[in-house]
Amino acid sequence: MLFLEYPKCTTCKKAKKWLDDNKVKYTDRNIAEDNPTLAELKEWFAKSGLPLKKFFNTSGLKYKELNLKDKLPGMSEDEQFKLLASDGMLVKRPILIESKKVLVGFKEEEWANF
Repeated sequence: MLFLEYPKCTTCKKAKKWLDDNKVKYTDRNIAEDNPTLAELKEWFAKSGLPLKKFFNTSGLKYKELNLKDKLPGMSEDEQFKLLASDGMLVKRPILIESKKVLVGFKEEEWANF
């Protein structure tokens, strides 16, 4: 599994601890240093079953600076994907990627069921 995180994020730290405590094997990737590509984002979105808005870090500074709350509804899906691929700090985290499933954000019960 691939685990995308921002090391300073407290939710990411909780998720990583949960993975380690439950002896889940994963490859770690810093989302700020190794930004998801457009192709990766499209693949993960398709596997997740979530609306694209769930991939945005709506509580992040960058999201607020760019006033995306107001801009996203008027953007096409392609424009949103390109924006996400432009900066890892815009992407919600942590993300756990497995061959058939993608979890965005950390909810312990959801991860346990996964």
